Amino acid sequence: MIQRLEELKQTALKELEAINDLSNLETWRVRYLGRKSELTRMLRGLAELPIEERKTAGALGNTIRNTFESVLALKIEVLKTSSIQQVTTKDTASAARQDITLPGRPFPYGKLHPITETIEEICDIFSSMGFAVLESNDTELDYFNFEALNMPAEHPARDNMSTFWLDYENERGERKMLLRTHNTCVSARMVAKLKPPIRTIAPGWVYRYEATDATHLTMFHHVDGIAVDKGITMADLKGVFFEFASQFYGEGRRVRFRPDYFPFVEPGVEVAVECVVCHGSGCRLCGNSGWIELGGAGMTHPKVLERGGIDPNVYTSFAFGFGIDRMPMLKYGIDDIRLFFNSDLRFLKQF
Repeated sequence: MIQRLEELKQTALKELEAINDLSNLETWRVRYLGRKSELTRMLRGLAELPIEERKTAGALGNTIRNTFESVLALKIEVLKTSSIQQVTTKDTASAARQDITLPGRPFPYGKLHPITETIEEICDIFSSMGFAVLESNDTELDYFNFEALNMPAEHPARDNMSTFWLDYENERGERKMLLRTHNTCVSARMVAKLKPPIRTIAPGWVYRYEATDATHLTMFHHVDGIAVDKGITMADLKGVFFEFASQFYGEGRRVRFRPDYFPFVEPGVEVAVECVVCHGSGCRLCGNSGWIELGGAGMTHPKVLERGGIDPNVYTSFAFGFGIDRMPMLKYGIDDIRLFFNSDLRFLKQF
């Protein structure tokens, strides 16, 4: 047994000395230190030897195992150091061949999401017309989202805004908190908080529990604006929209106003812009109508002004609200709103 152990030691060390790469080193480790190695089998067979020979062979076997582990660790360090030196030598040689007068490689950089760029552009345009930009919470009271806007409880107009109600009840058991369905609630707060003259816009997220398709999402961006002063007419509203369409979509873009009903304005209008894809001839994006609806607008209802403490006999007002996400669709000819939120860099890098 002792002679076999000595022969195994000499053979293993000789093989180790000839190894020059880490992959072959792992093979050597499995062969001489693994669970099925010859050294392991010999140590397991010590029980069959006489007691004196067992002690001598066992001590020698453990010594050989420790020797193998030590020389293996040393060999690993030697090969790793050699590998690093080879890489460094190659890099140095490569650097010597580089032309430092060549321009550097461009680094990829981040940029704003197209929706964020659109919001900033909208704010810049309305700011140039004297509107202040406001922000508010995504959660809102039922009063400002509905009642202050001439939509009391059980009003049929509430059915058009499938609402996410929050798990909150007041002392009378009424659910009065919700995720805002439109940013017109911010305008209602401004009417109650500020004194005329008022000119504000409020962009931000709004939420509606409805099915998604190419032009609708359950969570989307909305901007609402209001102007309150003496002598404001529908002509002022039309002038603001024509100026906005001209700056955002370019000169010559047609804008259409059609009568429509909204509880918080009287009279109310639907505002639409000529489809940028088909230029009015009809396509999938515009539903073959040639127009894309931006949103609603009109002269603010006297009751909305009264609830805010403003005398409608002295002051008049116009208000408007439209979805922001559809605007870059119009501008760039995109036929599915969901592309903006799929996080596909191939799509987003185009902007």
